[in-house]
Amino acid sequence: MSAHLSKTDSEVSILSQSSPARSPRRQMYYVQIPSSDSHDGEKTTNSFNSTAHHLTPTPTLQHSFNEFRVQAGADFSGVSTEMVSINCTIKLTYRNTATFFGVHVTSAPLDLSYSQLTVATGSVNHLFHKLGIRSFYQSRKSQKSLIVTMKGSHIPLYGGGANLASLNGEPTQPLPLTLDFMVRSRAYVLGRLMKPKFYKRIQCWVTMDPKKMNKAISLQNKCIYS
Repeated sequence: MSAHLSKTDSEVSILSQSSPARSPRRQMYYVQIPSSDSHDGEKTTNSFNSTAHHLTPTPTLQHSFNEFRVQAGADFSGVSTEMVSINCTIKLTYRNTATFFGVHVTSAPLDLSYSQLTVATGSVNHLFHKLGIRSFYQSRKSQKSLIVTMKGSHIPLYGGGANLASLNGEPTQPLPLTLDFMVRSRAYVLGRLMKPKFYKRIQCWVTMDPKKMNKAISLQNKCIYS
């Protein structure tokens, strides 16, 4: 039975956000304005950038597969091939460990691939686009959990489906998948005097186990952050 190639789709929702830590006892801070003939400004900026580098916000993840169906079909040009439909959930917990500044966060689309073919996509920004905003704000020393739904409908596998064993449309053995996306953050310090940017590319090795459908599985120690 033939089927037509459909585009992937996604949904995202906010789970929770912890309140920022209680402010410590009041302290006084001084900002030195460098003279034109000194290198104090360069030293101050370099010192902050060095500190900010170690405070780069880092997300953690877990996943759950809700649907994974395999069926014979044809792509839009009529080529016969195995096709896959996927619905899975990614929980992304974004932590801002910085003590003195919050960050504005955006993300590139999340891609889930099998045998180097993208089989599902999702977007952290989907909900925010609906609200007319381009990013979300994460205050200092706090975290937010997001639920991203990744979907793919009748995605052709071509040669990639040759080793995919299935029975009645359901896979009979675990399948190795790869999750890949990038998170971008920006902070505004001392008004807009300093605007450090943080880029974090995340690549995770995900296993679709037919015996663990609809179960949350941690991706701890299964991701590379660069």
